[in-house]
Amino acid sequence: MTSQNNAQRLGARGEDAAADYLRGLGWRVIDRNWRCPEGELDIVAHDGRGFVVCEVKTRRSAAYGHPAEAVTPAKAARLRRLALRWSAGRGVRGDRVRVDVLGLAVRADGFTVAHLREVC
Repeated sequence: MTSQNNAQRLGARGEDAAADYLRGLGWRVIDRNWRCPEGELDIVAHDGRGFVVCEVKTRRSAAYGHPAEAVTPAKAARLRRLALRWSAGRGVRGDRVRVDVLGLAVRADGFTVAHLREVC
């Protein structure tokens, strides 16, 4: 088993936990792992007022910083462009879509979730 496979499995577990977290808030998950030629959106949800693109970052530890720190200004700009692509394909006005980051850290009984709203 390679570290790449381990990282992919951890990422998939984190995305599942993030989707469960959002559903627990009463949000409706619309899309998961939506792809276009420019990239991928982890989760697109609706919070009852509008659409929210959720970037999920999962880490085993904070040794390399908080998971959300992996979303650089360049990554945030790319997420915004992808959100606009998603919204155009769905007939949703782009200004009605916000981008949040969910930073998940492994703990003994699952994950802790840090939810950063409106990162871009």
